[in-house]
Amino acid sequence: MFVVLFILWMVLNGQCNLEIVCFGFVISGTVFWFGCRYLDYSLKKELGFYRLFPHIFVYFLVLVREIVKANVDAIRLALSFRYEIDPVVVKFKTDLKTDMAKAILANSITLTPGTITISVEGDEFTVHALDRDLVQGICESVFVKRLRKMEALAEESR
Repeated sequence: MFVVLFILWMVLNGQCNLEIVCFGFVISGTVFWFGCRYLDYSLKKELGFYRLFPHIFVYFLVLVREIVKANVDAIRLALSFRYEIDPVVVKFKTDLKTDMAKAILANSITLTPGTITISVEGDEFTVHALDRDLVQGICESVFVKRLRKMEALAEESR
């Protein structure tokens, strides 16, 4: 993190001389110390993030794919004259452990067109869907599987 802060300092300054390098070194060190001391930041947590980064990137790609698929389904529903739309509110439980994973799941569900997370209370999610077919297998969706894998990796790195 110190290196990132120092590089950011140098890039935003636009010039490089001894005074700016020294001042950037001190400022970056101070911000890094503050983060470690008061913001519960540590080098171990940062290394854990770097270990998870490929999985986060794949999750993002899966999210984009699911958003595109859900867009196609929502357009199909909206333009279909023969199909009766059947809005539904579904409750399901998940075995995700961390609040972060639950928040990511709730936001991922909301980002996919045709579904919106109404509430998250403990392990129970309440989701509104434009049609019953959109929430089939939601409790074992690709989002849940990927988040479980990321939670397991994060747990190993602790």
